[in-house]
Amino acid sequence: MILLQDVAALAAEAEKKIIPPDSIRAGARQMIEYAHENPHDFWQEVLQSMLQFGLKVLAALLIYIVGIWLIGWVKKFLKRMFDRRKTEPTLASFISSFVSISLTVLLVIISVSTLGVDTTSLAALLAAGGMAIGMALSGTVQNFAGGIMLLAFKPFKAGDFIEAQGTSGVVIEVNITATKVLTPDNRVVILPNGALSNGTINNYSGRPLRRLEWLVSVSYGVDAAACKQAIRTIVDSEPRILQADTDMDKLYKELNISAYQLSTVNYRMKTIPAPFVALKSLNENDITFVVRAWVRSSDYWDVFFGLQERFYTELPPQGFTFAYPHMDVTIQKE
Repeated sequence: MILLQDVAALAAEAEKKIIPPDSIRAGARQMIEYAHENPHDFWQEVLQSMLQFGLKVLAALLIYIVGIWLIGWVKKFLKRMFDRRKTEPTLASFISSFVSISLTVLLVIISVSTLGVDTTSLAALLAAGGMAIGMALSGTVQNFAGGIMLLAFKPFKAGDFIEAQGTSGVVIEVNITATKVLTPDNRVVILPNGALSNGTINNYSGRPLRRLEWLVSVSYGVDAAACKQAIRTIVDSEPRILQADTDMDKLYKELNISAYQLSTVNYRMKTIPAPFVALKSLNENDITFVVRAWVRSSDYWDVFFGLQERFYTELPPQGFTFAYPHMDVTIQKE
């Protein structure tokens, strides 16, 4: 006699091997005959099968509810950890979403397998689908991986002025696949993270202090020592130039630099080098002095252009004229 389990197995086999409808009808007919011949055993087996299936459903529901609670707890734990470590919001959101989706898919597979359903085909289908999507979106996946690298290692952040991939500008947004840069002429350039993470990145805002340099060329014949002193006087009169006696702790506090940043290798400067003036080169038509001084990064361009103009306007009245290409011609009379 065919029991309920045999009928269920026959139905499952029909789904897999596409058994002809006549076989299914024959099995159903045999089950009905068995019910007529042994109604007590038939209903007992029905109740037993329903009870077993019900227990499986309850177990699957319990696993799913507990799993959803655990996933929520993991997301809250990750959020607290990211907030404590001040992780980039985009990276934190991506990791939380990725972990949540991965755990949810795993939970669904476990819950379905608890019902007695074979999940081998489902896992193979997911793997094949993932491979197909990965091959179709190979460029996007590269940008995706590059975005993770940028968000994890933070070579720059929103608000930094960078130069990369032939573009210079202020970073206005960093997401998983691309970085948006606002150029000085108010254009928005979108840089793919794949190429950006593999190329050279020049971050002008990476440190709170920067060194300025000027090249001042004057005519031959000037008093070099007096010219150096005149240049140094102009530099020292600029209040935004940092001097060697600058209180570094007070300066970093003023710039709102965190203790974590200061602990980064080569981030903190122990002292500020004093402004430097020296004769750099003897050229064909002039001599060149090099001038170096340190400023806050936010003052960089204002101080650079300001002193450039002062060198031009204040040095000539003191007798230090600027050179220009010329040729001395000597005529000899015979």
